Amino acid sequence: MTKVVVLDDYQDVARGLGPWEQLADTIELTVLHEHVDDTEELVARLAGAQVVVAMRERTPFDQRRLERLTDLRLLVTTGMANAAIDLQAARDLGITVCGTASPPAPPAELTWALILAITRNVCREDRAVRAGGWQHTIGPELAGRTLGVIGMGRLGSRVAAFGKAFGMRLLAWSANLDPAAAEAAGAEPVSKQELLGDSDVVTLHLRLSDRTRGIIAAPDFAMMRPTAYLVNTSRGPLVDEPALVEALRSGRIAGAGLDVFDTEPLPADHPLRSLPNVVVTPHLGYVSTGGYQTYFREAVEDIAAWLEGSPVRVL
Repeated sequence: MTKVVVLDDYQDVARGLGPWEQLADTIELTVLHEHVDDTEELVARLAGAQVVVAMRERTPFDQRRLERLTDLRLLVTTGMANAAIDLQAARDLGITVCGTASPPAPPAELTWALILAITRNVCREDRAVRAGGWQHTIGPELAGRTLGVIGMGRLGSRVAAFGKAFGMRLLAWSANLDPAAAEAAGAEPVSKQELLGDSDVVTLHLRLSDRTRGIIAAPDFAMMRPTAYLVNTSRGPLVDEPALVEALRSGRIAGAGLDVFDTEPLPADHPLRSLPNVVVTPHLGYVSTGGYQTYFREAVEDIAAWLEGSPVRVL
C-alpha cells in the first residue's frame, strides 16, 4: 500500500470532495487538518509517505525540507503553479511534482466581494447593527467610477468584465500588458502612474515573482487618491505591507480589501487585523466547493496516473 498524506485540510473536506475510493485498494490515506509549520514535526508526520498532496502554498517545500523527506516520490499541488515548491530541487531528488486545474471564477468573485464590502462599509455596518446601532457610514457607488486592473490575465480580465457590468470605467496596466487584449476586455491601457492616479479602486491580479514583488510600495500609495481603495486577492508580497499599513493609518488611501498577506495565517497581533478601514479574509480566493472538487478529483487522477507509471500534469 502506498502511503498518501493530504496536508492542510482546514475545513475537513478532502475525503468527501475527492473520489479516493478509486484508489482504495492501492493507498493508505492520511489527512492532516491542522497546519504543521515546524520542519521537524512535518518530517516526522510525513515519515513513510511516498505521496503528499499540498493545498496551494500553505506548506512550503524548499530544498532543505525535500532532502529530508527521503520517502517522498510524488508531490501533488492543487493548482498548476506553486511558488512554495522548489521544483528544481524536486527534480534533482527524483520527486515528481504534479498539479491540478484551478478554476478562475472563485478568486474573481471574491475580489468583488471585497470591493463591495470595503467601499460600502458592509463589515463595519454589520458590526454596528449587531451592537444596536444604525447607519454610521456612507460609501461611494461604483457606477461611473474607475476600476484600475493591474494584470490582465484570465483573472484580471474576468474581474474587468464584472467592473464593466457595474458600469465602471476600466483602466489596465502591467509590465507586459498586451494593449489589444486590454482593449478587447473593454479596458484602456495606461501607464502605472495614470492607473494609480485615476482609479477609485485598484485591484491586483499578478503572479508573484522577483519582478512583481513589492510592485505597490510607498511611492505608489502617494500617487493614489485619498478616496481610493486597494484590493489584493493575488499574493501578499505584491504589496509592501508596512507601507500599506502606514497608508491606511494616515488616510493616504481610503481603505483596502485583502485576502492575502506576507505571512499566512496572519499573525494575531498584526495591525491589519484591527485597522477600521480594512476588510480581511483568510486567503479564501480559491476556497470554493467547485474549486475543491476540481482540486481533489484531479489529485486522485494524478496519483492514479503516477502509480501506473504515466504521470500527468507534471510541473
